[in-house]
Amino acid sequence: MVLIHHNPDCGTSRNVLRIIKDAGYTPLVIDYLKEGWTKAQLLALFAAADLTPRSALRETKSPAKELGLLNKSVSDDIILEAMLEHPVLVNRPIVCSPKGVKLCRPSEAVLDLLEQWPEGPYEKEDGELILDAKGNRLSH
Repeated sequence: MVLIHHNPDCGTSRNVLRIIKDAGYTPLVIDYLKEGWTKAQLLALFAAADLTPRSALRETKSPAKELGLLNKSVSDDIILEAMLEHPVLVNRPIVCSPKGVKLCRPSEAVLDLLEQWPEGPYEKEDGELILDAKGNRLSH
């Protein structure tokens, strides 16, 4: 099973979802902007992905700056509480699979979590080739 915490308005998130589907998976898709987060859920995801609230903070196209979260003196606890109130503050997409949990930015990072990959050649959303014609990975 593959699960993606997805933001349909995000190009990278859409591309990761496309890679997962093109690889033959039917992922469980969680639109976290609609569903929101629980504190336990975020703490578990961050621990599994080796992230902290600060390293998972979406700094652009989010209210992070307006909320004063970019200041280095702001604690992880304050950032986590803000993420609960404003789900968009969590960088995306976060993908879970039997191979682990990862923030998949850039989008080809999802390949680390998949047993099978899409058929090559395969390009990501910006046209960059990530798999050659034989299905070999070209970028990391």
